[in-house]
Amino acid sequence: MSVTDVIIVGGGVMGCGIALRLRQAGVKVTVLERSIPGAEASSAAAGILGPQMEAEGPGPFLELCLRSRALYAGLASELRELTGVDIAYLPCGVLKAAFTEGEVHHLEAAAAWQRAIGLRAELLDNAQAREVEPQLSPLVLAALRFPDDHQVDNRLLVRALSMAAARVGATFRSGYVRGVIEERGRAVGVDLDGEPLRADAVVIAAGSWSGLVQGSALDPRIVRPARGQMVQLQTRLPVITHILTSEKGYLVPRTDGRLIAGSTMEFAGFDKQVTAEGLARILAMAVELCPTLGHASVTESWAGFRPYTEDRLPILGPGPLPGLFLATGHFRNGILLAPLTAKLVTQCLLGERPSVDLTPFRYDRFSARAPA
Repeated sequence: MSVTDVIIVGGGVMGCGIALRLRQAGVKVTVLERSIPGAEASSAAAGILGPQMEAEGPGPFLELCLRSRALYAGLASELRELTGVDIAYLPCGVLKAAFTEGEVHHLEAAAAWQRAIGLRAELLDNAQAREVEPQLSPLVLAALRFPDDHQVDNRLLVRALSMAAARVGATFRSGYVRGVIEERGRAVGVDLDGEPLRADAVVIAAGSWSGLVQGSALDPRIVRPARGQMVQLQTRLPVITHILTSEKGYLVPRTDGRLIAGSTMEFAGFDKQVTAEGLARILAMAVELCPTLGHASVTESWAGFRPYTEDRLPILGPGPLPGLFLATGHFRNGILLAPLTAKLVTQCLLGERPSVDLTPFRYDRFSARAPA
């Protein structure tokens, strides 16, 4: 299938990234967003590019994440040229800390299997870890260092992607998408606040709201919001250089002394409130990892919705109707997977063979085991 006119539902990093790549391929694109581009999960994230930090084992999903991570240096340069925006891509590395013997064993196992498949992972004892990060808690027994896991400022990223897409000719419109318009068994557009908008193809990239788009073929129980609360701390000078993480959360240092601390994992529907309990847990985690942060200022707190699927894998590629495509369910890896998602979905829309096998990420993998 080849298309010349595409509607994208969702203006976060996925929608804007796909719009950019489609316009660069000569396709007419309209991006539909309820408010402003990137107002939801894209802006609420921490910007960690951590496929190794997050990995539970080798497989197609890890390979997807690694391939997307490899695209970031080039994307940062491209966006700077297109927009003048520096997305603060920072090759800082990650230190994953262990406070118990059980956690140390988990790090040892992770180091072994990751090194076995050719990834860099360095197991450090307490002294070695504190030599790398002097402000790390003295109670840490060991840490696993992932030098190739990095970060980006996600708020700058979504701004740059939306600017770049607009600069190459994508159209942006605000409004509520009531549903996908189907004619003769194919998607031919959407209903935007009662106005039919027609196109050759429709992409659903609406994050946690994707299942609420009538005609998307996504059960709202399959793609649902997982609330994550976040806190921003401020110190006069940066106190750490690596992303620090433990079983309880993470700290992401920005170069200007800000630290992004997160995150909770809550199924609370679309309730975006920040709670005392959530903040208490995040702040306790931050001080446990880096005790000097007990003196840091709390400058901001917020919550966002990660698009969660039961197997924690994204939904990518063609949907159930000709002309309908899906790019959602990225859960904790939306920022990381944005560059590769844009590439793969664009390949599908242009009728090209995707450069990654999308079989593990098909929408219909849930049909035989839909949640009750």
